[in-house]
Amino acid sequence: MKINSARLLSRLKKLNTIGALAGGGNCRLALSDQDKNGRDLLVTWMRQEGLEVQIDQVGNIYGIRRGQRNGPALAIGSHLDTVTTGGRYDGCYGVLAGLEVISVLNEKKVKTRRPLILINFTNEEGNRFSPDMMGSLAVSQPIQVGEIWKSVALDGSGVTVKSELERIGYLGKVKCGSIPIAYYLELHIEQGPILEQEMIDIGIVEKVQGIYWTEYILKGQAAHAGTTPLETRKDAGLVAARINLGLREIAEEVPGQLGTIGLMEFYPNVINVVPDRVRLITDLRNPDKTLLSKAQGMLDQYVQFQCKNEEVQVVRKEKVRLIPVDFSPKVVERITKACNDLGFSSKQMVSGAGHDAQMMAAVSKAAMIFVPSVGGISHNPKEFTKPKDLERGAEVLLQTAIDMLR
Repeated sequence: MKINSARLLSRLKKLNTIGALAGGGNCRLALSDQDKNGRDLLVTWMRQEGLEVQIDQVGNIYGIRRGQRNGPALAIGSHLDTVTTGGRYDGCYGVLAGLEVISVLNEKKVKTRRPLILINFTNEEGNRFSPDMMGSLAVSQPIQVGEIWKSVALDGSGVTVKSELERIGYLGKVKCGSIPIAYYLELHIEQGPILEQEMIDIGIVEKVQGIYWTEYILKGQAAHAGTTPLETRKDAGLVAARINLGLREIAEEVPGQLGTIGLMEFYPNVINVVPDRVRLITDLRNPDKTLLSKAQGMLDQYVQFQCKNEEVQVVRKEKVRLIPVDFSPKVVERITKACNDLGFSSKQMVSGAGHDAQMMAAVSKAAMIFVPSVGGISHNPKEFTKPKDLERGAEVLLQTAIDMLR
């Protein structure tokens, strides 16, 4: 059995007319009108394929293809929501490739032993509501549902996850985590340059690195930029700059460590005023939990040292703590077999980005499949993956699913 590449690409093209950006990308922020329209289209396609559609308490969409026996299912999933300046493949490719797997099974009238479920997870990106990977978090930790409902939009509108779910018609009644899932597969673009640079067809993801986000609010003293001597300043902006440089040095010292400050806000943010306050969030990533914790400890010490030197106060808040996740060796082995059978080159690799699969690994045997990203570009309207690579990834997904559904 082979996928219908033309059908997969046609569905991708149609979905990407929803929330289309002028530069070729997409903006379908979670629970927005654009997200609703994308969800509605997916549900239409699911029902056309004869799937039983269910919606859970946080808006996750399940398209269920029943098996010959009841019991824990094989799930294929990803997300339709994007970042503000999203591309055409991040998330939605995995969902629509899963739909293509179901289309092929239906065309060939294949009856499977276990159920197959296609899942669209809510708010994977976290651009409109926090935390990210919200839908899969609720599945792996149903106790979080109440807090998730209360999450307030980051755009300052005051709306909550629950109110927006109600508004767009996707506040479901199915309890999160109540649908039994034995295995989980997620197909995704790499979002990095490794596969393209090494000319490898498929990435077999065996692990997702850990992610620590930490907020630091630096409190100095506003002062006139022209009349205040350097030695008397309490410059929160200077401390912020030193933290940025220090983070890079820590990342270079700790093996496998990445460190980024992508958010830094100055107050009062006036040209001729020494900054009174700076809010910044650090992003630390490492596939080794011990080294990740070590880097965070080094950063905390460095922040305290710089603040003390400049008489600046600091308030620290942990925003995200995701430990590294190892995927199922059994599922990795099945994906590897599919690549070998299809004659595709492959390599086992670590995912640098967070994905729903890392949450699902807590409640199922999970793993991921990567396909190359041209130039390693993602979260950008220029994001692109060649049609042949999209086809190869979907073929691997199909063959792996068939193997696991027997």
